[in-house]
Amino acid sequence: MLNEELKIVRSETNKLLEQIDPNGEKNQINEHTVSKVLVVDDEEIMRHLLSDVLSEEGYTVSSFPRAEDALQKVLSGGISIVITDVKMKGMNGMELLKKIKENTPDVDVIVMTGYASVNTAVESMKLGAIDYLTKPLNIDQIRIIVNKTSEQRSLRRKADESVFYKKLSQLDGLTDLFNHRFFQQLMQIEIARSDRENHPVSLIMIDIDNFKLFNDKNGHPIGDLALKKLSWLLKENSRDCDFVARYGGEEFAVILPNVTKQGAEHMANRIRKVVEETKFEHEELLPIGRFTISMGIAEYPKDAQNREQLIQKADQALYAAKKNGKNMVCIYAG
Repeated sequence: MLNEELKIVRSETNKLLEQIDPNGEKNQINEHTVSKVLVVDDEEIMRHLLSDVLSEEGYTVSSFPRAEDALQKVLSGGISIVITDVKMKGMNGMELLKKIKENTPDVDVIVMTGYASVNTAVESMKLGAIDYLTKPLNIDQIRIIVNKTSEQRSLRRKADESVFYKKLSQLDGLTDLFNHRFFQQLMQIEIARSDRENHPVSLIMIDIDNFKLFNDKNGHPIGDLALKKLSWLLKENSRDCDFVARYGGEEFAVILPNVTKQGAEHMANRIRKVVEETKFEHEELLPIGRFTISMGIAEYPKDAQNREQLIQKADQALYAAKKNGKNMVCIYAG
């Protein structure tokens, strides 16, 4: 009897699919078809119905009659979308939904309900379901809701990738500090904000003392480790609102919004001391036996009228620090 009912359901499904696609051709496979769908229902007819419809759509479909087994499949990875009946023996669909969201929040769950539809749907959405289907199932409704869920996943993935690659384009590959190009953009933004809000912006330019000698004696891998360590120290000893960048090679920069050069000098000396007191591998090979930095400071608008001038003035102060003995902080004096 069950097999006869199953044949009828499949026959009706195929007729509906042919009405939707008169040529009898499968829809062109697009991004949503990469989703793997798991169907959970203790009724075999429902599992086969959903599997047939979604397979025609290009999805990879697996199914389980028990929520406990389905949960183990989800936890093993690879599943994108779960469609689960609410009322089942053993663990019910709401319990399954809750456990999936607790352990694999990225998996989207669609619940199926044929009783107390509105209340159950609302409750399931509160628990984290992305959508719901009502029984008796409608072929068009299945296709629309599952395809919509898959497209939403695709959009979320693209948005995440966009944020990731945007951030990646702003960072220096070795140190994870802002790179030179983005540093220039940040400078322009902070100077414009300074003009609007009438507050100063200070810039600290930083150069590692005797870094070429350090690299030549120790090799580039050790030099890279030193650059990474210094980058971490600069970030750890700056404010959350400051911008730390790798300007190029062994030169770094810190933008300090709403700080005068006297305030920047205080911070720079603290950083200089921290670096001097921090142990760097093979620093004993340096002339004074320690890894040190020199720093130059200038302030906008007191010392410069634009971004280029501010960088130039801070560089001049840095040159003075290097010329006067290194391991020191110099302020642009005009």
